[in-house]
Amino acid sequence: MRLYRGWIVAAVCSFATFATAQNYHIADHWKIGGQGGWDYLLSDDAAHRLYITHNSRIEVVDTTTGKVIGAVTGLKSTHGVALNPDGRTGYASDGAGNAIVVFNRADFSVTATVSAGSNPDGITYEPSTKTVWAFNGRSKDISIMDTTTNKVVATVPLPGKPEFPQVDGHGSVYVNIEDKNAIVKLDASSKKIVDTWQLQGCDSPSGMAIDRVKHRLFSVCDGDKMAVLDYQSGKLLGLAAIGDSPDAAGFDTKHELAFSSNGEGTLTVVSAGKPGFPTTQALKTARGARTMALDAVTGRVYLVTAQFGPAPAATPSAPRPRPSILPDTFEVIVVER
Repeated sequence: MRLYRGWIVAAVCSFATFATAQNYHIADHWKIGGQGGWDYLLSDDAAHRLYITHNSRIEVVDTTTGKVIGAVTGLKSTHGVALNPDGRTGYASDGAGNAIVVFNRADFSVTATVSAGSNPDGITYEPSTKTVWAFNGRSKDISIMDTTTNKVVATVPLPGKPEFPQVDGHGSVYVNIEDKNAIVKLDASSKKIVDTWQLQGCDSPSGMAIDRVKHRLFSVCDGDKMAVLDYQSGKLLGLAAIGDSPDAAGFDTKHELAFSSNGEGTLTVVSAGKPGFPTTQALKTARGARTMALDAVTGRVYLVTAQFGPAPAATPSAPRPRPSILPDTFEVIVVER
């Protein structure tokens, strides 16, 4: 009888643990519409806004209502957004325009267009120097802009193609180097590379999230892996299992969870507080939902995707063509605990 009671207790505890782990679900779909592709999105938690780079514009969504409240327009091909802590100014990387675009967050008007390197992609605001860093994919360098003058004050060469960056808030900047399977650390004051760390077992790192409490970086990679790295020592702490075709990552400090948004149509949830960084959930989302933003206040995860038509025929120059995006199907997928 004692053995039977013990089995019952163990089974209940096991089920409770599983149920607690599997606690994210799709809560809503917000229709955005429009045409064309998309890239990164960013949550302005304090203002309850979501900035979404969408083809040649930046959609701005009120996260309390799910409604589009405006857009930054007149760009050529947007990739990323960064925000100034002043609450008034935003910055966007315009890839096809080879520019950093400065915009007013009150009325979404463009106030300056600053020439950058070739095809700026990831972008971030560095608080200790009050600068914006645009990571140029084609010219493989960084354009650093002084936000007081809106002028590029330095161009820093990189050892390969940069992807997504993060800052630690204390003068260090980190960026994935996609074609070298590495992370580069830069000093914001000197504007120089101070270290390069190889990511063994991580191919083509793209999205990156940061844990500023325990000093860790989470880089999502091809091959269904997330590399976890200590950014004080440069030591690789582990490789977590994620989904296929990831492009963005997030980190929830409160619950110590890391996220990977995967183009296959899943959101992977990884426990960053447990040994081995186990996967606790693989939530089915939608095909193409490969980029994400985390609202640290509400704990919501936002992803974007659209419906797809047939892919064009393969050619020698485009052996793996992307499928067409159906007009007016672009949407935000809202995930909650």
